[in-house]
Amino acid sequence: MAKSKTFILMTILVLIFMFFGNLIAGAQGMKMAFVAALGLNFFSYFFSDSLVLKHYRAIEVNNSQSPELYEIVADLAKEARLPMPKVYIIPDEVPNAFATGRSPKHAAVAATKGLLKILSRDEVKGVLAHEMSHVRNYDILTGTIAATFAGAIAYLANFARVKTANQQRNNGAIAAILMPIAASIIQMSISREREYKADEGSANLTGHPMWLASALQKLEDAAKSKMLTGATAQNSHMFIVNPLGLSKLFSTHPSTQDRVKRLKEIALGMRAE
Repeated sequence: MAKSKTFILMTILVLIFMFFGNLIAGAQGMKMAFVAALGLNFFSYFFSDSLVLKHYRAIEVNNSQSPELYEIVADLAKEARLPMPKVYIIPDEVPNAFATGRSPKHAAVAATKGLLKILSRDEVKGVLAHEMSHVRNYDILTGTIAATFAGAIAYLANFARVKTANQQRNNGAIAAILMPIAASIIQMSISREREYKADEGSANLTGHPMWLASALQKLEDAAKSKMLTGATAQNSHMFIVNPLGLSKLFSTHPSTQDRVKRLKEIALGMRAE
């Protein structure tokens, strides 16, 4: 099911690219956009995870370099019956985390230096269980593909603006307006519901929903005061909390208040069993 959703997403992205290619340059533009979209899908599938990790200067660590973090991930992988992912630390004081990769066999989990500083071991486990749930649900593939296409759509929007300025083409102006909106819709459509599912997955994996609830509140508070270095709108949906601190209207994430509320309800349900 997860793989089918990814295929559908990739198909939709190709069609969006072709539509805007036609708006900008007619039939020839549509053909070029089709070829470009196929290339982007190939690149996204095999290389977008390493690109994102490199963008955030993530450093791979092993058991001797970061024993506590590595042990937590290893325990969660075993509990979830997943292959051990690669583990990375992002050298940034703003607390956050994300998972990436094209499949559970090719997955990576990254946490910032700041997250490891401000959260307790249980809270870190709640956060990483959330990320491991993304791995199990194949959210990591759809997330990285969406990030790549959102960036490409933003590039096309800038090209359309230049073309409009030089040639006064109405279609170019329309494309320049619609493409950023399309990019936002793509991100939001894949992000909000999957965050709720990953939160639930964390609760079930750890057996302690409030570990994640407590962590989310701390991460939210920290995100209000400082933005993660290098954070972009194109890949913000990959993080456990929005690294841009945008308003709820344009956020790719559900509100922390709603997420904590749901986790409390899950906790009550567990106690009643």
